[in-house]
Amino acid sequence: MLYIVLLLVLAALGLLVTALITGTSLWAWVSIGLSVLAGLLLLVDWLRRRKGADTAGPADEDSADSSDAEGSEDSEDSDGEKGEAVPAEKDAEQTALIPATGELGDPAEVPEPEIGKQASEAGPKSEAKAVRDTPPGVEETAPEDLEVVKDLEDEVVVVDEYPRYHLVDCGWLSGRDTIPIGVGEARQLGFTPCARCGPDAVLAAAHR
Repeated sequence: MLYIVLLLVLAALGLLVTALITGTSLWAWVSIGLSVLAGLLLLVDWLRRRKGADTAGPADEDSADSSDAEGSEDSEDSDGEKGEAVPAEKDAEQTALIPATGELGDPAEVPEPEIGKQASEAGPKSEAKAVRDTPPGVEETAPEDLEVVKDLEDEVVVVDEYPRYHLVDCGWLSGRDTIPIGVGEARQLGFTPCARCGPDAVLAAAHR
């Protein structure tokens, strides 16, 4: 329908241009007639579409009402099934809460898992071992003490695979195998002074 209206409009426009060029009023009247015909066709098409929409409306409402009714029935059925299943679940929970003993009200003692005991006992030991294996910090040696210490041959001790050198009576050395070495040599090999016993300060003070 729209294509026909479009063709009529184009024909009317062409006839109007022809009337203007030739000066003939007949073509102008024919152009007006075609324009009126195109308008009538548009009106008829609009009325037909509106009538189709009015007839489709009640059918859609009926289908929507039927679907709502079916949905409410399904929800009622599901609610009924759930209502029957709830007491069974409650009974199962109450049964699970009854202690596994010969008499009710006398709960059995649950033994502590052996693995948990071993882990709890091993925890402090492993932490203490980690703290013990951690070397002390580095002593902050004063520049004047460093000038005295770097050429000394006084004996200090080191522990294999640890980066510090210590005085012989350092508390961190308890229970460890030590290696005696000169303090100057220890520094040349890359060892650093222990912050716990402070060997640089002690040796520098002794030589002053």
